Formats: sequence, C-alpha cells, structure tokens
Amino acid sequence: MTMFDAQDDKAERPATCPVHANADHPAIKPARVGILLANLGTPDATDYWPMRRYLSEFLSDKRVVDYSAWLWQPLLQLIILTKRPFSSGAAYKSIWNEEDNESPLLTITKKQTTAIKAEMIQRFGDDVRVDFCMRYGNPSTKSKVREMVEAGCTKILFFPLYPHYAGATSATANDQFFRALMEEKWQPIARIVEPYFENPAYIDALAQSVEKAYAAAETKPEKLICSYHGVPERYLREGDPYHCQCQKTTRLLKERLGWDDTQIVTTFQSKFGPEEWLKPYTVEEVARLAEEEGVKNIAVCAPAFSADCIETLEEINEEIKESFEEAGGQDFTYIPCLNDDAAHIDALTGVIESNLKGWLG
Repeated sequence: MTMFDAQDDKAERPATCPVHANADHPAIKPARVGILLANLGTPDATDYWPMRRYLSEFLSDKRVVDYSAWLWQPLLQLIILTKRPFSSGAAYKSIWNEEDNESPLLTITKKQTTAIKAEMIQRFGDDVRVDFCMRYGNPSTKSKVREMVEAGCTKILFFPLYPHYAGATSATANDQFFRALMEEKWQPIARIVEPYFENPAYIDALAQSVEKAYAAAETKPEKLICSYHGVPERYLREGDPYHCQCQKTTRLLKERLGWDDTQIVTTFQSKFGPEEWLKPYTVEEVARLAEEEGVKNIAVCAPAFSADCIETLEEINEEIKESFEEAGGQDFTYIPCLNDDAAHIDALTGVIESNLKGWLG
C-alpha cells in the first residue's frame, strides 16, 4: 500500500452530526488541515489535441501573456495554436516518462508529495491531508480544493512550489486557488506560503547539489550558470520582484559555496514573443562565454524550478547545451533540479511546518 493509499483510507473518517443538532442535520467530518502543493502544469499527452488544450489554457492566462484579448486571442487561436502543439509535443515526447505515460514534472511532483506527506503524517498524524495540484492541466486546483473540503479540511495551506515570486507563476497559482475557494459553500480558512528564495535550508540544498555535481565531474567546470526562467523586462519596472529575488538566490548560493563573483553567473531563459526579457539570455551567454572568454567547461543549474520539466530537461540539456558546444565549448554539465532529493524535502517540510504555526504544533 502506498502512502497515498494509506491516507486515502484515513480520509474516510466517519462524519457525524453535531451533538446538539437535530437528527436531520447534515453530517460533518472531523476537522483537518489541508496542505496543497501546486506546480505549473502538464499536458495529458504529447499529441496535438492534448497539447493544444494545455497550451491554450497556459497562454490564455493574463498573468502569462498580458496583451489585450482582442489582439492576442485571434493570434493565439488561429495562428500559434495551429503549429505550436506539434513542436511543443515533439519536445515533450523527447523527455516523456513512457513507463508511466506522463511528463517528468508530474512524476517528480508525485514523488515530492509522497515524501512530504510521509513527513507531515509522522509529525501531525491524521490531522493533515497532503495533496498536489497543477495550475494548468490535471489534476486541477479546483478539483483538489473540492476533495480537501469534502475530506473535512477546514483550513488549507496553499504552497506554490516556486522559490521566487513572479506574477506569471506564484500569483497565477494563487489566483486559481482563490477562484476555487469562491465556489465553496463553506469556505476553508486559507494561508499562502510566501516565496522561499532565501530560505537557508533551500540555499543549502542547492549548494549540496552543486557540490555533488562538481565532485562527480571528470573536468571541474570553470563557471556555474544559474539559469532562471525569464519574464519580460518591463515586469521589473512594473514592480514584480522576481529579478531581484533571483539575483539574491545566486548571491546567497555563491556565499554558501565560498566562491567569488568570477565563478558564478545569473542568466535567464525561455524568452517568448517580441519584447525584451530579463538579460542576459542563457542561450546567448553560454555561447559568449565560449567564444569571447574561451570557457570550455561549464555547469548549469536552474534554481527557480522545484522539479525538472520541459524547460530544464529539453531546453537546458538540449538547446542551451547545443549553443555552448557550437560556440566552442566542450564539457557541459547539467545539474538536475532539487526534485525529491532529501535535502530539498527537508527544506520544503521546514517551510510548511513554519507556516502551520497556530494551526498545528
């Protein structure tokens, strides 16, 4: 029996009528605290229609693409979504978990949830229910909030699994959570976990992953590239703190490793559309390092991602690697995301426990 099965059994604790209520009063389940982890999302499959549904939901989000709908939607629905599902589907297919027929992001998020659930049950027993949802695709935020309410969760701690705050990640996950709450007759009390980009345990987990990769490398990398998912540059001017939080994570990682400024670089990837995005662009910077500075050996990590996904397994480990090698680079080391590494799970459970104060413990 898996940990998911074990807690599902406990989720069926009998509901009872309040002591002083009439006999026909609806039964009420014992109160529990829900911990709902959230990540970006995943298509259900790699062929055209599942990819189109996923991309349409993702790219129709005003937090992701904030152009006027009258301008953007015709372009998206009539042009972009006639072609992009094929190219995106091919990219997903190159990294797809064929054994479980799901994306790596979904596989890893399940493992993270199982590990966190085990820790929470050990600490709080049957007073908690731990699950995960996706902002886009399945399992949906709405469905998981409904399940938690039905299981007796009168309080929900919502945890977007993004170390750094950005409107296009944390905020839109929160938006969807709030929309789900709006549909509940008896709304649970809610808390949102704040970004953990400077949490010492998170920084230490990042540093450990770098140290392990460097120890295992045949040739020690000359530079560590910290590649963060990009956003349009104007978001910074409009007040989004993402850029500053990314820079701070790199600085704290550098200090934890005991390095100097020449050994570590902050870059941004995944540019989309005609606007200028946060710079330097990873794909261009790795080529510049090889061509202009003669750097032959680099390592790349992705601190903004809590789990490996299309942007890391395909974009970094294929496209960005190719850019470096075509510019004259030789050894390219991709350092995986923290995923379900024990140090990462310890960091996440520590963040969760601190946010449960006053509710549990």
